[in-house]
Amino acid sequence: MPDRIQNSHALHLDHIAQIALTVRDLARSKAFYTDVLGMRFLFSAGTMEFFQCGPIRLMLGLPEHPITPAGTILYFKVPDIHSAHATLRDRGVFFVQSPHLVTRMPAYDLWLAFFKDPDDNTLALMGEIAPTEL
Repeated sequence: MPDRIQNSHALHLDHIAQIALTVRDLARSKAFYTDVLGMRFLFSAGTMEFFQCGPIRLMLGLPEHPITPAGTILYFKVPDIHSAHATLRDRGVFFVQSPHLVTRMPAYDLWLAFFKDPDDNTLALMGEIAPTEL
């Protein structure tokens, strides 16, 4: 057992392979993530739907027990946050907060915009804008 404890210091969890969101209506959520957000659908497995989101797999699933999905936010990095915001708004997405400057970094300004999916999960657009682009 001491070897396991000593070796545990070398472990660094830094690669997320999959994120799961609990939804109330699987068909409605599948349509939102494919038709509105444009995610690539991978497969279904019982009460779960899987999508490819860059290097991460996103799973939407029905809850086994009643839960509240508070506290989890998915951030989607986009090359042009203002254009992405306009496109999604035109598709009927409700934004709780439009694109806004969060902080100025040495190489870019970090912008965020928050919106909701049909199950009231919070999602966000993230844009890194070079200071000269403003």
